[in-house]
Order: sequence, then C-alpha cells, then structure tokens
Amino acid sequence: MDVTKADTDITTWSPDLDEPVVEQAPPARSARAPRARLAGLSMLMLFVELALIRWTAANNIHLAYVTNFVLLASFLGIGLGFLLGGSPRQVWRWAPPALAVLVAFVLAFPVKLVALAGPHQLAGGFGRAPLPQWVSLPVIFVLTVVVMACIAQAVARAFGQFPPLEAYRLDIAGSIAGIAAFSALSFLRLPPVAWGLVAAVGIAVLMGPRLRWWQWAALAVTVGLLLAESLSPNDYWSPYYKVTAVQPPGQPGTLVVSANNIPHQTAYPISTLRRIERFYFFPYRHVSALNNVLVIGAGTGNDVAVALSEGAKHVDAVEIDPVLAGLGRRYHANRPYQDPRVTVHINDGRAYLQQTHQPYDLILLALPDSLTVLAGQSSLRLENFLLTEDSIRSARAHLTTSGTFAMANYYEPFLLDRYASMVDTAFGARPCVEVGDPLGGRRQAVITDRAGGQVPGCHSIWAGKTMSPSTDDWPFPYLKSPTVPSIYLWMLGLIIGGSLLLVRGVGGPLRRMTRYTDLALMGGAFMLLETKNVVQFALFFGTTWFVNSLVFAGVLLSVYAAVEVARRFVLPRPAVLYGLLLAALATAWAVPQEWLLALPFALRFVTAVAVAFSPIFLANLVFAQRFRQSASSTVAFGANLLGAIAGGVLEYLSLLTGYRFLLVVVGALYALAYVAGRRHLGRAPGPVGGPGALVRST
Repeated sequence: MDVTKADTDITTWSPDLDEPVVEQAPPARSARAPRARLAGLSMLMLFVELALIRWTAANNIHLAYVTNFVLLASFLGIGLGFLLGGSPRQVWRWAPPALAVLVAFVLAFPVKLVALAGPHQLAGGFGRAPLPQWVSLPVIFVLTVVVMACIAQAVARAFGQFPPLEAYRLDIAGSIAGIAAFSALSFLRLPPVAWGLVAAVGIAVLMGPRLRWWQWAALAVTVGLLLAESLSPNDYWSPYYKVTAVQPPGQPGTLVVSANNIPHQTAYPISTLRRIERFYFFPYRHVSALNNVLVIGAGTGNDVAVALSEGAKHVDAVEIDPVLAGLGRRYHANRPYQDPRVTVHINDGRAYLQQTHQPYDLILLALPDSLTVLAGQSSLRLENFLLTEDSIRSARAHLTTSGTFAMANYYEPFLLDRYASMVDTAFGARPCVEVGDPLGGRRQAVITDRAGGQVPGCHSIWAGKTMSPSTDDWPFPYLKSPTVPSIYLWMLGLIIGGSLLLVRGVGGPLRRMTRYTDLALMGGAFMLLETKNVVQFALFFGTTWFVNSLVFAGVLLSVYAAVEVARRFVLPRPAVLYGLLLAALATAWAVPQEWLLALPFALRFVTAVAVAFSPIFLANLVFAQRFRQSASSTVAFGANLLGAIAGGVLEYLSLLTGYRFLLVVVGALYALAYVAGRRHLGRAPGPVGGPGALVRST
C-alpha cells in the first residue's frame, strides 16, 4: 500500500542498529469515545480535503488547468501532519485560523473569466484586477498544506491510543464516512456554508476538548464567510459547479449562465436564436426524419427547444448537471422541458450511449464544453470521453439507416480539424462543416455526417488538415498533440522541490530515506494505480460525481480487506506477493477496454471491479508486509510520501502516452521496489503487526 499516514508511536529507529525497535503498543481503551474520536477525525480530514478540492476550483479558474494541484497539497499536508504526530508542538491547534485564512484568501482574490478576447479577459473580486497565477496558486497550495497538516497531526495522535491495526481499521471506517458525507451534501446540492458547518463542528467537537476564544472566532469567521458566499441569490451549487445564473435587464427571456466563474451558456428564446445564433439550426438542413432525436449536453434547453421547433416528435435530452437542467425548466422562455415530447435524462452522455438501445434520426452533441475535471487524480474534463473517436463510433451505431450525427460548438481551428477528422474516420465519409460567427479566437461551427453516406444538401464539405484523434485511451481533445504543457512542468517541478524541503525539515536528512527506496517506489506506483482506476470507471460507468465517490470508497474497502487478510492470516513470501501483483497488472493491461464496454452492465461491473481492484488489494498486502519491517516509521513514511507525490506528478505522463501505459509504469515501479527492497524480504512471513498506511483517495 502507499502512504498518507503511519503510526509513529509504535516503531522507532535506533542509530546503532539497522533493525526496528518495537515499542509496546498502548492498550486499547474499553470506552467507545476514543474509537469514535479517531474515526471522526479521519472522517473530518477526508471531508475537508474533498471540500477544498471542490470549493477552491469554483472560485479560481486557474485551478481548472492544474487538475491535481489541491490534491497534492492536501497529500503533502497530511503526510507532514503525521510526521509531526510525535512532536511536542501542538500544530493541530492552528487548524481553525489556518482554515479561516484560506477561505478568506480564496474569497478575497477570486479569478474569473469575463471575456474571450482582448487584454482584460480575467477579473478579480470587487472590480480589481486578479492576482497573477504565480501568486495565487502558490498561496493556495501553502495554505492547503497548513490546514491539512494541522488536522492530520490530531489524527496521528489519536492513532497512538490503539494497537496499530485497530487504529488503521477505525481510520478506514472514518475515511469511508467522509466520502459518504461529502457525497450526500453533493446529492442535496447544498452550498459551501454546509461544508463549512460540517468542518467547523467537526473541529470543535473532535479537536478540543477546550478551544480558546481565538479558535472559536476563527471558526465563526470561516462559517460567516461561506454563509455570505452561499447567500448570493444568483449562485447554485450543483455536484460539479458553482453555477451563476443572471437574467440581464432589458433582455426578456434570456438567462446568462456561468460555471465556476467561466461563461458557460446563454438560454435564448427561439426567436432570438434564429436572429443571432443561426448555427443552432444548421443540422436540420440535412435530416430526412425527426421521429427520435437525442440531444447530449442539453443544458438549459436551447437545443431541445430548437429540435421541437423543427418538428421533432420525441427528444431524449441528456444533461449531466441537474442544476443546469433545472434552470432550463424554470427559466427558458419556450419551456422545452415541460413539453410532453421531451424526456430528460440526468446522466453522462457517453454512459447514456452505452446504456440505451434506442435508434435515433438525429444525434446532436450540443456544445459540450466544461472546465470541471473528473477528480483530483486525473486530467479528464467531464465531457472528455464523449469527445473521442470511440464515442463517435458509438453514436453512429445508434443512428437509423439514414440517421444524422452532428456536433456543434465554438471551435478553435485545430479542434475543428480534429473533430472533423474523427467524424470522417467513424463514418467513412467526409463531414459537412458549416461555420458561423466568430467568438474571440473561436468560430461557431457544426460538423455533420450521415450513416447512409454523404450529407444531403451540404455545400461545404470539410477539406481541412487531418489530425490525430482523441481516443478512449488518450482522451485529451484540447491538446494539439501529445505533450505536457510548460505550465505543468513548472508547477510540478516546484511541487517536488517544495515537498523535498518540507519533508526534510520535518522528517530529518533525506539521506536517511535511501534505505526506504522501495517504499518510495510503492508510493508512486499506488498513486498511479488509483488514477488509472478512477479514469477507467469513468469510462465504463459515466463521468459523474456518484461513480467517482464509489471508486474512492472501493479503494478504501480494498485497503480494509488487505489489512484484515494481513492481520488474520500468514502471508506468502514477498516474492510470491510481488509475482501475483505483477500478474494482476498484466491482466489489467491485457483486457481491452472495448471488450469490457461491450459486456452487459452487470457483467461489466463485476469484471471491471475484479480487474481494477485486484492489483490494489495485492499492492496493499505487499506494502503491509514490508512496512512492518521498517527501522524507522518516520523516515519510512517520509520516503513513501515523497514517492506518492512523485506518482501524482508522473500521472501527467498520460498526456504523452495515454492512460493504459500507466499500468506499464506501475509494473516497472513495483518491480524496482522488489529489487530495491530485496534485503528486507528474507525475513519469515507472518501476520502483519505494523499499521500500514493509507493513500487519501481523492
């Protein structure tokens, strides 16, 4: 397994011996209160981490482009907090003011996109210019590290009250509860004040028992600031976005919508669309029937209203965000969602294509374009798996014999050529490309093709440059070519450098970690393995917050299962476990994604779980067996922490190679870990007596 925490009160290092000095674990108390406290602290820590990842991105658009930035900051903070678990310094007492400062900074210095062209595209708060990216992101990173380190120290100290495996089991239970709590708040669409109240109450109850006035004041400031933000009459908090909806004065029937401070869509009456957004009607020039229409990315209802106005007899409207669909139902001038010919599906578009067997006369990808990422571990935007060549082939399979496929958006030139290339390949015929009005550096455009051959009535067949496709393995349509953008390289280099300095300052000289090179390699491998599973399940079952939460819970349950097995049974020799792990990784590599996608839902779920979570389970057995033999749990933990952060950095290899290749990197890292740790592997196996560790699953 890989690390975010370990019990530093159980095993220490003697400078005269290269052997662990195992201290007597403190006896577990019979009272339930200490157990509830540890589980509650673990729940609080994971809940705050999830909330920060979600909330900071809603207020600063720079975080839309650095997808696991707050994740890595949280991960580093948790690790430092555990390294401080045995310190006499009561760092945890500073959690309330640290959280208040972070919330105040993000709200005082938001970054918004207000224009798509010109010198002033970004704006800050209160009419000011925004802070530069090189200022706002480092401040958010450091403050997140501090907040998570404070909470993690309290968790680490609670660990010492129990035998290691008992503490570990309580921690896993609390972490699963944290995921469940945040998922419930997302389901209820509650605003940030609800998240702040959960965090504030958790800190007050669990990190006490006696808080001083300045700590109470800091908690009150945090909740007060989030309450002020939550009371905005124009903001709605969906499971994905902070959605801001405004009805401009003097424009009856118009609703302007932003998502996470980015202009997202505008709901217009049909009469206005005919006048200023003519490209909405382009696909209907080329259809021969409109018995069944599928609109993916239905949003606030423009495309559904247009389909109805053009004579569609039935429309399936698929929208991933329930708030956007709700705004359309409430505010769209033509009331398309109230029409009895319309069926609304709150679902991921690609997942809907995999689930339905309905043939359609027209399938329309209606301006799908988000800047919300799937999860902290991945670079996937919500619609990435919708905009792949594999997805277009899936759409083609759902067309009637003379059905029409169309995709519309404001495209940059290279994106227009990429999507046209993909449609050309999927349909075997050059698509029709009709271009509308410009918007910044983009142009309105509709790409249309037909299942039965050339598009009828088209006078502008695509003749652009063929580009490499976006695929289910390389789902990055917004990259011109496989590359790691320079902003990522600078950011990741600074994160690695800062992590080394902080871990050196808290954990001691880095050279002491060389004996734990294998643990560092395990940390990096597991982080990549978790990333691959998050992405794979998004493809198989939908890029939704619910699927995401289930994957995180599944990872923690796999950890729990491995701990129970290691606790109750004599494990095979390490070489055998490593061999089984590499075999499981090879199986995951060998099973084609397209084969799994073709399976019925129930069988696909069972197979995907077996393929994805078998390596996680075996990786935890390998880690648990090695970690109990550490000569110094503090130094071992620091090494594994750096490895896990390095794994988060290595995730960006997927921008070059695709996600499947990450399994090769994972296998290579575990093989290197076996080689690096051979001298530790000759000891007799037995039930694991050490605590293991837990990668934060966010």
